[in-house]
Amino acid sequence: MLRRLPVAAPLAAGLRWLSTGSGVVTDPLNYWAAQRRPSRGQGNKENVYEPATGRVLCCLDPCGAGEVDQAVKAAQSAFSHWSKMSGMERARIMIEAAHLIESRREEIAEMEVVNNGKSITEARLDVDSARLCIEYYAGLASTLAGQHVQLPGGSFAYTRREPLGVCVGIGAWNYPFQIAAWKSAPALACGNSMVFKPSPVTPVTAVLLAEIYAKAGAPEGLFNVVQGGQETGSLLCHHPDVAKVSFTGSVPTGQKIMEMASKGVKPVTLELGGKSPLVIFEDSDLENAVRGALMANFLSQGQVCSNGTRVFVQSSMLPEFVQEVVRRTQAITIGDPLVEDTRMGALVSQAHLDKVLSFVDQAKKEGAAVLCGGERFVPSDPKLRGGYYMTPCVLGDCTDEMTCVKEEIFGPVMSVLSFQTEEEVLQRANNTTMGLAAGVFTRDVRRAHRMVEHLKAGSCFINNYNITPVEVPFGGFKMSGFGRENGQVTVEHYTQLKTVFVEMGDVDSLF
Repeated sequence: MLRRLPVAAPLAAGLRWLSTGSGVVTDPLNYWAAQRRPSRGQGNKENVYEPATGRVLCCLDPCGAGEVDQAVKAAQSAFSHWSKMSGMERARIMIEAAHLIESRREEIAEMEVVNNGKSITEARLDVDSARLCIEYYAGLASTLAGQHVQLPGGSFAYTRREPLGVCVGIGAWNYPFQIAAWKSAPALACGNSMVFKPSPVTPVTAVLLAEIYAKAGAPEGLFNVVQGGQETGSLLCHHPDVAKVSFTGSVPTGQKIMEMASKGVKPVTLELGGKSPLVIFEDSDLENAVRGALMANFLSQGQVCSNGTRVFVQSSMLPEFVQEVVRRTQAITIGDPLVEDTRMGALVSQAHLDKVLSFVDQAKKEGAAVLCGGERFVPSDPKLRGGYYMTPCVLGDCTDEMTCVKEEIFGPVMSVLSFQTEEEVLQRANNTTMGLAAGVFTRDVRRAHRMVEHLKAGSCFINNYNITPVEVPFGGFKMSGFGRENGQVTVEHYTQLKTVFVEMGDVDSLF
């Protein structure tokens, strides 16, 4: 089992990854073009770090216009073949890819941990989600069909669901492998090809997915990985041969991508930020409510867009809830994310750690009480002392006007607020420009459904939080984006509908 990879020297050619135990990925920057890479485009090399240790893993050399164009052309070539295959033929290749992911589960999970910092336990679940997503859309690939409509006089019309073409996926750093699968699976099932750009902070595991699709029998260029940051993403969004863009990330970046795509009238899917409410009523089961609050705030070191970071607790239940949630938060094991017992690994970067800690400092200044955590954590293991760790934080005495309540922190910081009535908390919960998720804990079934009817959020949870089965759609309202990941509805976002009229008689002309 992988414990810690040797340090990889930064290389001018791009990323260089060393052996991970069961397989080797050599120079995975643009896996699709490994044997025919053009000269580097931008020359602004960036170090990629391991969050758990702070060491340099490799060097990223962003793709320029030439490489982006080559990636899109390769995807176009693959599309011409892939789009003509039957759904069943595409499904067979996707199922094989899912089997390969399953056989390499531990390797992929370990590589995700090293590049992202989350615990190995969570990383395995992310790999499972990726595999299940590909399996799910493989099952849908052969069911894509249009509609037949009978018209007068024996004439008729029918519709065809046709693929869009070359789709672009732009991923975030919190779920690198899972997001690559969530975007590529529906695109490929519908007959499209994809050029995928992972975050420059976590560039590695998307390359493994490209390798897996290739080994499963996908045409060369069907799923291409290009590396880089804002400039590379801009090149992709502006490319005239790109048919669609799907982005996961921050609201400001999503706005820019929407603007760029609009110049080419390209459809977009945006899965953006959140400041989601979790409402806990006094009749809730305390144990489940605490579990839900912990899952809503501390998965992946709190770096989850759907996190329920505004925890509204009915005043009569507040003291016992706070006591128990603080006790459980203080018991969370922090440390080496490759160790089985670790439940909280490292934040993704030093800059992000500093930003999250600054939110805690600001909360103190505005009158919030730090009930536990919120400090830099230094592990006892010397190998980990350069890592980006902090203690999970619970903030009490919070009010709706505080920065920690209004802005997305994207770290392990829970803000607890008190409320009195259902009407009051509903108004406060909706008082945000975002609307990605929301949760309600109560034993009153009527109240639960009444609440979710009025909560302005794309994903709502009753007596649970942060579960994302691939069979159901995931996405937001308001500035949290539009379009959906997962579920059958996503087929509509990766196809276009063509209507065909068939006249069986004479033309009834006015002229």
